[in-house]
Amino acid sequence: MKNSDMNYRPWDSNQITREYFDSLLLEMRHIDGLIPSTKLELYGEEFDTPIMMAALSHLDNVRENGMVEMARGAKAANAVNWAGMGDEDEIAAITSTGARTINIIKPYADHNYILKRIEHAENCGVMAVGMDVDHSFGSNGKYDIVLGEEMEPKSLSQLKEYIQSTKLPFIIKGVLSEQDAYKALEAGAKGIVVSHHHGIMDYAVPPLLILPKIAKVIDGQIPIFVDCGVMSGMDVFKALALGADAVSAGRVIMDPLKKNGSEGVKNQIIKMTEELAGVMARTCSKDINHIDSSLIWHKKKWF
Repeated sequence: MKNSDMNYRPWDSNQITREYFDSLLLEMRHIDGLIPSTKLELYGEEFDTPIMMAALSHLDNVRENGMVEMARGAKAANAVNWAGMGDEDEIAAITSTGARTINIIKPYADHNYILKRIEHAENCGVMAVGMDVDHSFGSNGKYDIVLGEEMEPKSLSQLKEYIQSTKLPFIIKGVLSEQDAYKALEAGAKGIVVSHHHGIMDYAVPPLLILPKIAKVIDGQIPIFVDCGVMSGMDVFKALALGADAVSAGRVIMDPLKKNGSEGVKNQIIKMTEELAGVMARTCSKDINHIDSSLIWHKKKWF
């Protein structure tokens, strides 16, 4: 992309993230190749793909009962479903589909409300809960306001309390630094999401650029998930190669959801999983736990 391009926005974190995805090249390895497995084992359960739904919310503007339809599609593809901000009835409706769902709760200023939402999610049968800590501040430096609800940053001690309040795995979303990765481990999190929340801050480092450093901090102790800008099975492969255990796809699901509901979601997940398998086969990657980071070459270093 040239700087003279009318659409070039050097501050746009989503654009920067896309450019970084596209700067990563792959070796091919064929000798001793085999049909790969895309199975994911997560929190004692098995899924057909490491491609998960993103922690979206309020999809009725995309399709009627959009969040429930997305969950149905995830279940049909035997993929992990995620759900973001939504009322208690919606979370209950999502989990009633049978989709194995992770519920991400906002960092509300109301501490007791957070504990209530964790308890409700647990009662609904979600497989894990968590919090998107990157939604604490607005771009004006004041506490964020989301649909009229005030947010606030959470301390390490508060996160520990939320984690200890539930028997479920607790995931911290919005980790984009080694510092927060260390703190997530200290808090007792059972997973993190490396993410800039679809460009919530300009000039944010691309998740895949910092992912190897975060993976070194985590050192296999808990799962690492990645979102932001994942559009294909090739993107998923690159994330897995650099240290992710699974990847969330969001906006790439929107058009299939709008056009064909749960069937469209299912088909998109299957399509991306097949793309992932194709890259795995051509790189001698027998399963998602054996994707070698040495396969990755950085275009800007060599051209």
